Amino acid sequence: MMSTSLPTTASIAAAVAMLFAPAAVAADMAMPATAAKAAAPSAADRKLIKSAMQAAPKKVGAAATIVAMGADGQMRTLREGSNGFTCMPDNPATPGPDPMCMDQAAWEWAGAWIGRKTPAAGKVGFMYMLAGGTDASNTDPYATKPGADNHWVKTGPHVMIVGADASFYDMYPKSATPDTSVPYVMWPGTPYQHLMIPIK
Repeated sequence: MMSTSLPTTASIAAAVAMLFAPAAVAADMAMPATAAKAAAPSAADRKLIKSAMQAAPKKVGAAATIVAMGADGQMRTLREGSNGFTCMPDNPATPGPDPMCMDQAAWEWAGAWIGRKTPAAGKVGFMYMLAGGTDASNTDPYATKPGADNHWVKTGPHVMIVGADASFYDMYPKSATPDTSVPYVMWPGTPYQHLMIPIK
């Protein structure tokens, strides 16, 4: 997922998309949202849950906490999980499919990115975006549309490694206009650089 609007990006997601819905709140990104258990989910919520589960392998998605942004801009829990992963459904405002699923360290990293804060050191996180990702700038973590100098890229299904030491990312290509068919670093040189690993 603060008052800063979430940019439209492929990775985190984000989300965060990455990756997340607009108007996310940084406090909500600090940890997966919790809520009182409701009765059976509505048809609309079942659709969101199905979308979110497409981000990760079947067994991961089946046991993950599912969250989504409510109409009021607040994160809400659609389903409690048990495996430490949190998944979010596709954001219909973005041009491509971008459901995402992340572990706790990646969730915290995404919250730092959205809140424009430096991510905590020593917390390596992992994200799935197996349904694909929204197009994004490869150089500007907060770009919302293509520009003459923001090196817009298109991404397909991928996973991400976030929060690693800078030396880890130095092992991979950091071109502003990367070959997205091989692993590459997105947002190189920023506190939010992360490894993009295509899977198809």
